[in-house]
Order: sequence, then structure tokens, then C-alpha cells
Amino acid sequence: MKNRYFTVYIERDEDGMFIGSIPTIPSCYAQGNTQEKMLKNLEEVLRLCLRNMSKDTLEHTKFVGIQNLEIAYA
Repeated sequence: MKNRYFTVYIERDEDGMFIGSIPTIPSCYAQGNTQEKMLKNLEEVLRLCLRNMSKDTLEHTKFVGIQNLEIAYA
């Protein structure tokens, strides 16, 4: 079995909960009271998401990068 690395976005909400998501995998996100708990939860969700993805789709999905976008709003 080959290891694969995924980029994880980590945020912290106003209640202090950690929220993690994997941008290259649709609907792959989890939360936890600590960063460690969130990552453990996210790993479980990732395994479930990967079971439902074809290997071809997974191999052709690549993380490209992060870009800032500035907009004016009221």
C-alpha cells in the first residue's frame, strides 16, 4: 500500500472548535475540541470518502495552491 499526502485547511471558529477540511476531496471535513481530535476525526472521514472515490479520480485530483481574493462589501 502506498502512502498519499493531503493538504488540510485548519480553522478555529468563534467557540474555539477546530475545523479541518481537505480541499481536493469533496465533503471531507471534520471538527474537534483540539487540533489532534479534529485530525483524528478528519482521518476517519477521509477513509470513508476515499472508499467512495474511483482511483482514477483520486489520481487526477491535485492541490494547486491558495490565492487571496479581495472584494469590497458593506
